[in-house]
Amino acid sequence: MASIENALYPRFAASLVKTALQDTPVVMVTGPRQCGKTTLVRDLVEKGREFLTMDDDTVLASARSDPVGLVRGLDKATVDEVQRAPDLLRAIKRSVDGDRRAGRFLLTGSANLLTVPQVSESLAGRMEVVNLLPLSQAEIYGHIPAFLKTAFQGKLGRPGKSLIGKDLVNAVLIGGYPEMLHRKRPERRHAWARDYIRAIVHRDVRDVAEVERLDQMPRLLRVLAHHSGQLTNFTQMGGRIGFDDKTTRKYVAILEQLFLVRRVEPWFRNQLKRLIKTPKLHFLDSGLLATLLGATAERITADRAIFGMLLETFVFSEVLKQISWMADSCTLYHYRDKDQDEVDFVVEDNSGALVGIEVKASATVNTGDFKGLRKLADACGDDFKLGLVLYDSDKGVPFGNRLFAAPLSCLWG
Repeated sequence: MASIENALYPRFAASLVKTALQDTPVVMVTGPRQCGKTTLVRDLVEKGREFLTMDDDTVLASARSDPVGLVRGLDKATVDEVQRAPDLLRAIKRSVDGDRRAGRFLLTGSANLLTVPQVSESLAGRMEVVNLLPLSQAEIYGHIPAFLKTAFQGKLGRPGKSLIGKDLVNAVLIGGYPEMLHRKRPERRHAWARDYIRAIVHRDVRDVAEVERLDQMPRLLRVLAHHSGQLTNFTQMGGRIGFDDKTTRKYVAILEQLFLVRRVEPWFRNQLKRLIKTPKLHFLDSGLLATLLGATAERITADRAIFGMLLETFVFSEVLKQISWMADSCTLYHYRDKDQDEVDFVVEDNSGALVGIEVKASATVNTGDFKGLRKLADACGDDFKLGLVLYDSDKGVPFGNRLFAAPLSCLWG
């Protein structure tokens, strides 16, 4: 599969890794398993660079028993799946403190180790992190998108390759994992996704945390799947499988570390009093979410309601990937007020400029679909650059000042 992925799909994060290797001693590529990290780092580095993977039991045993000794013998090296031997990071710190040449260590990690305080502190100022998520539609089509850049200029960009109706449903059900794209039959994709989730729960969870009730993790994931895109209520979610609030929070944090889910914080400004300040929970890939929900094209045809949740996850993932490629730092939020008016996603840049995005799993849009966006625009004034309702169509339609109904394909245009 690695050769297929390499041949067909450019990874837009590659340029970020190349740039970081030129002036930073340690570069870490983080993201979920099977999203293409190993292929990316193997293709980027020069010949003669040592490659170690912590998925090799012998290498892992060496790294865990004598991390300093292992690192001492390395000049320039790529270390794959470093989260399995976190003590290596302290040894790498000691090594680069003595030799700060750029590009000495290129690491990959299938867990977000920066959430562990001692890790983030030990490599502060010595390491740059590049996030790699499953493939975006833009990478699948080989076209660098201008969607967010254009939106912050207050303009609706051109649509990309049209995906509407059944084609859109199919893209959402597949998601972005290369192996899911490689498999043509839906039942084979579901089989891979189920095995993938099972492997992460039974192997990777142990690498990042002590978990007493590991057998309940698959059940928790299914519960979270039914709450995807909703405001977080840990007591309610955990109560369905006998977890208290504290335990649920702990287990969700582990799943966040492993890049299966992510919390989206609420957008607010201090002078605005009537906003909901509860995060939402989103899955990072619509294909995995579809498997957990048992969603198929046939089921969506019979019950369109489930498609709304999946489409929102699909858009969330696409926007998140674009943010990770942008030179300017942006943050993704959601907006909701006490009147229950909301905007699915709010992207804010460092200057405070905002783009609002609402997602609708329909081929029609009406003025009521812009209610939350209008409230956000009124609250932000000139900081509000553009408000979009993304929908299942190939036509862009203006709905007032800085507001558009926009084809979903604008995301990868």
